[in-house]
Amino acid sequence: MQRDHKPKLAVWKFASCDGCQLSILDCEDELLAVAGEVDIAYFPEATRAVARGPYDVSLVEGSITTEHDAERIHQIRKQSKFLVTIGACATSGGIQALRNFRDVDQLVKAVYATPGYIDTLDKSTPIADHVFVDFQLRGCPVNKYQLVEVLSAYLNGRKPNTPSYSVCVECKQRGTTCVMVAQGTPCMGPVTHAGCNALCPAYNRGCFGCFGPMETPNTAALSAWWQKLGMNAPDIVRAFRTFNAYADAFRKESEVYEHPHHQG
Repeated sequence: MQRDHKPKLAVWKFASCDGCQLSILDCEDELLAVAGEVDIAYFPEATRAVARGPYDVSLVEGSITTEHDAERIHQIRKQSKFLVTIGACATSGGIQALRNFRDVDQLVKAVYATPGYIDTLDKSTPIADHVFVDFQLRGCPVNKYQLVEVLSAYLNGRKPNTPSYSVCVECKQRGTTCVMVAQGTPCMGPVTHAGCNALCPAYNRGCFGCFGPMETPNTAALSAWWQKLGMNAPDIVRAFRTFNAYADAFRKESEVYEHPHHQG
């Protein structure tokens, strides 16, 4: 079907490290194929050119951490036909969401010489806590092939085809021996969304959960198995509180073990 005009693509940044935007630029040949089909209307990481909305697809990186962020994301949502969040910061609050478990005022006083200059919310929250999101693409950073698939899907009016299974399936696909079963190494793989091609287990390291929770993760069963491997409650809390600490499944499981009087 021939279009009257090229769809407009916008890429927006909130509180983040820019890693997911760099993944877009790292798409190279894949991105070139997509770029020929769209008008990159707003993408400060790649170009100074700016075209006014509305936008057919908006990719949003980063979490909401200030009142200004909270206002701006509503403006972006109003201008976007489809809004896709990319990366751990946008989908779960990111590594900066670790502050959600502490007193932010105390952290600000400890880090900054002049705390009065800092204007921030108490929590770092995902985009979906503030506006409707059409699709969430997890990862820290995102998988560039999944990113191109999602972008292509929305540009062509179809549902994205991305895996819903865990990192364990990726280990099986590449023939990697389970580090938790064979070596007793704690691993987040059984509850973590696929997307990294089981990178860490391939190098005899446990998964760190970069891609956030898979669909219907059994975090309680994993924690129970970790205890059999000798992990204590603080170790379990730290394992769930990394890149996707505020993702619902990981947050709830970490809170179960947060108190020192927890009995496993």
